[in-house]
Amino acid sequence: QVQLVESGGGSVQAGDSLRLSCVYTGTIPSRHYMGWFRQRPGGQREGVASVNQYGGSSVSDSVKGRFTISEDSDEHTLYLQMSSLKPEDTAMYYCAADFRTWYGDTPLTPSMYTYWGQGTQVTVSS
Repeated sequence: QVQLVESGGGSVQAGDSLRLSCVYTGTIPSRHYMGWFRQRPGGQREGVASVNQYGGSSVSDSVKGRFTISEDSDEHTLYLQMSSLKPEDTAMYYCAADFRTWYGDTPLTPSMYTYWGQGTQVTVSS
């Protein structure tokens, strides 16, 4: 059974940085892709960034140049480094994973992911 546990959220000021972590446990095959998603109150879940074991990745235009995704497979941890945070980045952030082989740009569509964490809240005030 796969479990994903996010941490690192908090309340910050606009312009600040945060690093989110997602520790995954259970059997994670070498073929996998993982991603970060966010959901604002009353809104739909949207893809932020994703990565696969081949180094392929995707980043949403809304965070490009500000957010960086990375994975430390030895530590079983997925990271999201967020900088130059804006009030519109306020949302619940979720980590997700799937075990299909994927080449090229990794998916940012929630329906392409099977396993989800419980989320960590990020609040950015102006």
